[in-house]
Amino acid sequence: MSKDHNLGNKNKSSEVSNIKLAFFLNLSFTIIEVIGGIWINSIAIISDAIHDLGDTLSLGLAWFLGYYSEKEEDEKYSYGYKRFSLLSALINTTVLIIGSFIIFYNAVPRLFSPEETNAKGMIGFAVVGIIVNGIGAFKTKEGASLNEKVVSWHLLEDVLGWAAVLVAGIIMHFIEIPILDPLLSIAIALYILYNVFINFKKTISLFLQAVPEDIDINEIVNRFKKIEKVIGTHHTHIWSLDNKHHVLTTHLEVDKSVSLEDITKIKKEAKSVVKNFNMEHITIEIDIKQDDCTVN
Repeated sequence: MSKDHNLGNKNKSSEVSNIKLAFFLNLSFTIIEVIGGIWINSIAIISDAIHDLGDTLSLGLAWFLGYYSEKEEDEKYSYGYKRFSLLSALINTTVLIIGSFIIFYNAVPRLFSPEETNAKGMIGFAVVGIIVNGIGAFKTKEGASLNEKVVSWHLLEDVLGWAAVLVAGIIMHFIEIPILDPLLSIAIALYILYNVFINFKKTISLFLQAVPEDIDINEIVNRFKKIEKVIGTHHTHIWSLDNKHHVLTTHLEVDKSVSLEDITKIKKEAKSVVKNFNMEHITIEIDIKQDDCTVN
């Protein structure tokens, strides 16, 4: 077994361990938030609990899919299991949308009839929230994988959210402004929906097999056309399995004079053109000029 393979397994194990730690921290704190939010009568704390519930689901699915999505292809899933990560994104989106509307349902009436909130309790929860999410963000911030980086960014956003709760709690401790609690909860809900909308668009785009945002299909087609003895290209399709691993199929048109050796060389050069685009599966068809490939 190579050193690189051992290193890869070690990095994968470290990634899963970091995400697992963040998951259990978030899960424990979410439960405490719900109970404490009801106890101190703070809709802002309960709102953040809904947000953290979404984070906990994301972390749990990231942890699970860290193993599951790496399964090799089989007779049922010929491209492998990578697209299961998109399923987790849709589940998380659904949970966060429902949670956001629950926040609105409970917070809007309090704008017209504010209720007294335990400011000291808000401050206490905010401090713990900053610590818990800060530990998770710190543990995952050095991760090499996109999975860990996204988790780290999400947890860092939570740290900033709890910092806002802390500021609001301190203000309410010295100045009685009960309406600040529902206003903050609505702001959190709007922030959640804004991010959900962005991620939802990306997820749906992947499900509809759109060309990945970081790839210019025209640039790739032009590079194919510059390959020696290639006189045209058509039916070039690119889509993504999970926003990291992509699939490409294309037809390259050549003159009748090309040899079998030329065809091998053309295919090899075409694959080198897209080697830096994270192509997981590449299918290159060679069409002889005037052949009608549409009947295939």
